[in-house]
Amino acid sequence: MNTEEKIIEIKGLTKKFKDVKAVDELSLNVYKGDIFGFLGPNGAGKSTTIRMLLTLIHPNAGTIRLFGKPLNEERALILRDVGAIVEKPDFYNYLSAYKNLEILSRISGKDVSSNRIMEILETVGLKERRASKVKTYSHGMKQRLGIAQALMHDPDLIILDEPTTGLDPQGMKEIRDLIIHLRDEKNKTIFLSSHLLSEVEQIANRMIIINKGKTVVEGHVQDLLNSAGLKVTFEVDDLDSAKHLISQSRWDNKIESITNNKLIFNLSSEEIAVLNKYFVENDILVSAVIPTKSLEEYFLKITVDTV
Repeated sequence: MNTEEKIIEIKGLTKKFKDVKAVDELSLNVYKGDIFGFLGPNGAGKSTTIRMLLTLIHPNAGTIRLFGKPLNEERALILRDVGAIVEKPDFYNYLSAYKNLEILSRISGKDVSSNRIMEILETVGLKERRASKVKTYSHGMKQRLGIAQALMHDPDLIILDEPTTGLDPQGMKEIRDLIIHLRDEKNKTIFLSSHLLSEVEQIANRMIIINKGKTVVEGHVQDLLNSAGLKVTFEVDDLDSAKHLISQSRWDNKIESITNNKLIFNLSSEEIAVLNKYFVENDILVSAVIPTKSLEEYFLKITVDTV
């Protein structure tokens, strides 16, 4: 997925508001084909960074390059290939989705054909509701219409700022599926800002976590999770035999707690299958293996010292 072609390259980015550093020497790279998770708690500097990426505000220091070009020198050319949703998208509620996109294309000065509008509505799953007034749309449908607006000019990079905020589980799944579709089927690179870490864990291949404007960690999502270890619950049929077996083995220092018929271990992802095989070879029936570690827990662990 990572072709080594840098779509976003940020170095030493800094933004101060009076005496407060909202972004503090931030550096990151986003590669072509990434779904890149831009993570951090509220107030970490995510929205400020996005506004600098879109030239809505200017940095005090540092550089931004998009598609290999300096943003401060080639703004107009670069932004033709960028689509974005920042905060809640606004529409004319008493007009249809189709009419909204038609009007918005005219306001933006872009020549968007009827066929293109229909194609975009199909991409975001709103083709069947194209004639419905936006006021009848759910919050999730409005978010998808916002993404449709960002796709109007067929950008290569899509920047999404908290796109699942306020959505119910079904709405969140629809946005997740759409983001994956845009990457896999439409060859888009996605820069996804969120504080909903479980959402990013499910779809992002790379991520950065920031706190107080500073980088805490950056890398591949699975590598970062695996390096932190997983809490894994093994449900067994014979707890006493399992406890005795573990106490006599190398797994004894991996066990974290025992409750009811469950043994909870701290393991790397590679160790899970090995331990399960060890139980089976020693006649311990394992009825369930449940990894309980999440990016949420990882985030809390690594940011505790930076607060």
